[in-house]
Amino acid sequence: MDETSIPSFPRGVRLRHDETRGQWVLLAPERAFVPDEIGVEILRLVNGETRLGRIIDALAERYAAPREEIAADVLAMVHELAAKRVLRG
Repeated sequence: MDETSIPSFPRGVRLRHDETRGQWVLLAPERAFVPDEIGVEILRLVNGETRLGRIIDALAERYAAPREEIAADVLAMVHELAAKRVLRG
């Protein structure tokens, strides 16, 4: 995936807030992932319509952080999740 990719969750995968545990969970068939706070912010912007470049721009603006750093973190995370087949783009 690159900044022109439009990430989405495959069928059966969803991001959900677990009220009991008070944390966000990425649910996939027979698996669950607990993303860190930064991961949650990234995944909450995944809607199957927005390009990664725009997600990176939004996060860089929201956190007043250098875009290059945000881009590196976002791209690393989406590549990892794509390899685990819980994100596609």
